[in-house]
Amino acid sequence: MESLGDKLREAREEKSLSISYISQETNISSRYLEALEKEDFAQFPGEPYILGFLKNYGTYLELDVNELLSLYRSFKIQEEPVPVEQLLRSPSKAPKYLIILAIILAGLAIIGGGVYFFLTNFTRPLIDAPLSHSPVEYTMSTNVLERRFYQGDTIIVPFGDNNYKIEVSGIGETVMFTTPIDNVRLDLNQDALVDLGGNGFAEILITVSDFARNNNASGALVRFELQSFPVAETIIYSDDEEIVLGTAQEPIVIITSPNPYPFTLQAMFLRYCLFRWEILFEPARAGRNEQYFQPNDELSVQAQNGMRLGISNAQAVRLQVIGGGRTYTIEAGGPGEIVVADLRWLRDDDNRFHLVLSRLE
Repeated sequence: MESLGDKLREAREEKSLSISYISQETNISSRYLEALEKEDFAQFPGEPYILGFLKNYGTYLELDVNELLSLYRSFKIQEEPVPVEQLLRSPSKAPKYLIILAIILAGLAIIGGGVYFFLTNFTRPLIDAPLSHSPVEYTMSTNVLERRFYQGDTIIVPFGDNNYKIEVSGIGETVMFTTPIDNVRLDLNQDALVDLGGNGFAEILITVSDFARNNNASGALVRFELQSFPVAETIIYSDDEEIVLGTAQEPIVIITSPNPYPFTLQAMFLRYCLFRWEILFEPARAGRNEQYFQPNDELSVQAQNGMRLGISNAQAVRLQVIGGGRTYTIEAGGPGEIVVADLRWLRDDDNRFHLVLSRLE
């Protein structure tokens, strides 16, 4: 016959639920739930707690509570054998009416104990209830804000002439953020560039550094970083194009404009090269593209807001950006250098837009 602990554990695992999550949902301490699954009843302060928690846990898992109670009683009978003295003792010579009376009194005692447990179980405070937390609103006064946030906390992000609001709306298997445009879910040590204004330009980077899964009371350590960049580049003008140079340590500003506009990346391959590209901020064109190019191959890709590039040899390909009626040649890196970079529009505090090549290494 299946044991009580196995039945509870298998039902929980079939629903893909963790002990900590059920503890939060039922307000039963995790150590008591683990004790029920291990049939370690010595962890409980008394049998009323065992029966009460077993009923609540079984109901939550949608199991037959009466069957669970029967399994528990069978376990108790096996664990508490009749003493040897009683087995050797001669049969009782007590009158039958005394035996019947004893059975009636025992039944009344059980009924009374059940009523007492029912009344006390639903009037006593919940065990291990999480501490209450009043939501707090923070405002970014610098480019970086890092602290522990709790569910319901919000942060105001000033950017340009607008104030954007982000809420820590859930701490479960992941940390969820509600932004003016969309919901963002991040796991431990994950980060995401977030478009707050819905214009295809990421204003802030969110990183989750620490949190306990399914535990709102512990909060989450989160870093918010405004996206800014130095406008430092060298531009050499020729007859028909601009050659934009930069270093691996700083972004390369290619175009500055009052408004963003679509641009085209042209790649002319001089040697064998593995080349990857991915369109950013355009869900309909999401997905990575990858191809091994030979000398004299060409590639032309148009983007509205940005793209991510991967180049196996920076000097094996000649890159040009065409936008606003002009052509810009980009030096992405040195000979034999592997480059991963974003080519995208960014907006500064003065609402000017810059098409920037940013190395991600």
